[in-house]
Amino acid sequence: MKKKYKLAATWLASVSAALSMVPVNAAAPAAPAAEAALPVVVQELVAPPALPPRITRTTAARVVVNLTVEEVEREIAPGTRYTFWTFGGTVPGKMIRVREGDTVELHLKNLPGNKLPHNIDLHAVTGPGGGAAQTLIAPGNEATFTFKTLNPGLYVYHCATAPVDMHIGNGMYGMILVEPKEGLPPVDKEFYVMQGEFYTSGAYRAPGLQAFDMQKTIDEKPTYVLFNGADGALTGANALKANANEKVRMYFGVGGPNVTSSFHIIGTIFDKVYTEGGKHYQEHVQTTMVPAGGSTIVEFVPRVPGNLTLVDHSLSRAFNKGAIGLLSISGPERPEIYSKGIKTPLPGVVAKAAPAAPAAPVVTGAAHTAQQVRGKQVFESTCAACHQADGKGVAGVFPPLANSDFFQQRPYEMAHIVINGRSGEIVVNGDHYNGVMPAQTLDDDDVAAVINYVNVELNKGKPVITPAQVRDMRKAK
Repeated sequence: MKKKYKLAATWLASVSAALSMVPVNAAAPAAPAAEAALPVVVQELVAPPALPPRITRTTAARVVVNLTVEEVEREIAPGTRYTFWTFGGTVPGKMIRVREGDTVELHLKNLPGNKLPHNIDLHAVTGPGGGAAQTLIAPGNEATFTFKTLNPGLYVYHCATAPVDMHIGNGMYGMILVEPKEGLPPVDKEFYVMQGEFYTSGAYRAPGLQAFDMQKTIDEKPTYVLFNGADGALTGANALKANANEKVRMYFGVGGPNVTSSFHIIGTIFDKVYTEGGKHYQEHVQTTMVPAGGSTIVEFVPRVPGNLTLVDHSLSRAFNKGAIGLLSISGPERPEIYSKGIKTPLPGVVAKAAPAAPAAPVVTGAAHTAQQVRGKQVFESTCAACHQADGKGVAGVFPPLANSDFFQQRPYEMAHIVINGRSGEIVVNGDHYNGVMPAQTLDDDDVAAVINYVNVELNKGKPVITPAQVRDMRKAK
């Protein structure tokens, strides 16, 4: 460990030891007479992407929020584990939903099993530190403070214990929604999504328990850029769900600690974007910039069925670091809005069909080695951008090529797909995918090389096709 990291660890240990000797008064602070007369509401906290229900009361209240700090180990990606520092056991932390003019009585509990001191800085607080100084506590303690919600809007909260970027980079962020006094108009569906980065010692999707890498954090080179704290948190069975013609409101924030998001949903246009999470909105927006420590509220009405894809439109983050999610829309087809499309050959071009698979060729010795090297190069330059460097794909979006039952059973058809492209539903390892793979501009040698590389290296098979067979495939009627 480098000297500066040893110093940071020593500092944290000394702070923790010092705090453990300081008695913390967990009782609620005395309230002025006017505040004491307010009705008391205990905040309902739920796991994201859900959030507390819309506020219907028309008067102020004293809202009691009981928030725990929990250090938990769980998967950040399939087969990859990480120790998260959380508010309420989730990343992002549980959303707090209050009304303009409320008095919030916040209880922060640092659970006894935790190892480090923590606190909370709420951007909705008017006052120095946003509550950080009042809530800095060692494990086994509780801190309480109150604040008045003077300004409506959607605000980030996060841990502000030094080193702050380390605490945020381990998942300590969430949002507090302060609804305006007049309330928010009702919608059919609401979702709570936050983007954040994680800096692990191992590479993206490296197996096993991963450690936090402070130098990557300082260099702003995240291993993961994720929605809701896990690779695939909003895909597959975890995809968000809505119906066509329902009005959807999404509360989106960026915990950071470093990266700004170009938030976009492929397949829809935002009817309203409440810029920076404030009161005023812009209309008909395609992509909205959300800074680290910032937020936005977007509203839209999906009109046709299918999957809408949430991405950070800095797209390498989506396809190579995990910043991707799905909103699955159910409803009747609307061809007058979005047709299925018709594909026909250009004049003079005869449509090609995939011929039956020939007997597997035998490629051995130096020729086999050279072809595998070439196949690896083609895979890394052409295939890995979508199907990932390890061939495991992106859950719910790009099917895996590694350990793929489809590839193992139909490698010759895979070569046909590389040459001619494919659209529509495909089932791989029991999971359904529905997308488009365009035809690839590869020569016969490259197609054969990459198919054989994937079958041998990623599916424990053997060479299955030669350049000559690829050439015959192109000629097939």
